Amino acid sequence: MKSTIVRRVSLSIALTAALGGLTACNSSDASGSSGKDDKAVHKGTTRVSPIAALRSAERSTDGADSAKVESTTSMGTLMDMKADGVMGWADGLTGTMTITYTGGTLADTMRRTGSTSMQARYLSDAYYARMSDTFARQSGGKHWIRYAYDDLAQFGGSSGAYLKDQMQNTTPNQSVKLLLASGDVRKVGPETVRGRRTTHYSGTVDVADLATRSSHLSAGQLSDLKKQLTTAGVSTEKVDIWVDGDDLLVKKVEKGELTSGTMTSTAYYSDYGTKVSAEKPPASDTADFKDLLKAQGAAGGATS
Repeated sequence: MKSTIVRRVSLSIALTAALGGLTACNSSDASGSSGKDDKAVHKGTTRVSPIAALRSAERSTDGADSAKVESTTSMGTLMDMKADGVMGWADGLTGTMTITYTGGTLADTMRRTGSTSMQARYLSDAYYARMSDTFARQSGGKHWIRYAYDDLAQFGGSSGAYLKDQMQNTTPNQSVKLLLASGDVRKVGPETVRGRRTTHYSGTVDVADLATRSSHLSAGQLSDLKKQLTTAGVSTEKVDIWVDGDDLLVKKVEKGELTSGTMTSTAYYSDYGTKVSAEKPPASDTADFKDLLKAQGAAGGATS
């Protein structure tokens, strides 16, 4: 049935879009800290090494607890999207993002499901994606999909476990940690970003090695994940960040190559410490990702 196909596509888009919004906070984590030269950097300090400056920026951004975020993500011909909202990370990842497809094959698919824009809400145990009225009419009248992190780990295998780990542990300062973990950090120099004076740093990260060193997965899961990254064509990722005079992240850009084309993610951060409010949608208007998958499985046998 057509409704089954639309429902299945809507589920895939909701998951991909929420993850696209999450790239605003970054997709990887790494510590990169050895304790050596790990002294706080204060405004007015001269001739500070890039490593020491980045460690100070990592701590300051982490301690800010929340920020307004604007981001754009492009993944070859698959999709172009933009996202904006407020994210907090004081006690796990929380917040709300409005995500809009602006191009690519997934934008065309979204139009057929009734909307190219959706809202994502991030809570401690799950995130929620609001779909269109068209989706609701074909899913028992419910607009929201609940993606429990434990279910993502269960259904996604090693990649799902990695996804759960990253969604529960990702914060904006991870972009800084990416550079610290890379072993390839250079100071580009002073630049102005949206009227704010910043210092630009750049480096290249081995993505597969980073995932191995930074996640909380088992050796077997990490081995499978590395194979998946290799299959996807992911090898290295270029990371650029801009840090202001308060040692806070202002902008980050990540670029990498996938088998489907070039991936680029850009995010801007402002209003650190802003209030974050993310509530669960009404249960009466919420469908569970796991239950919808089961319904798809049952309907699939009768679908030609």
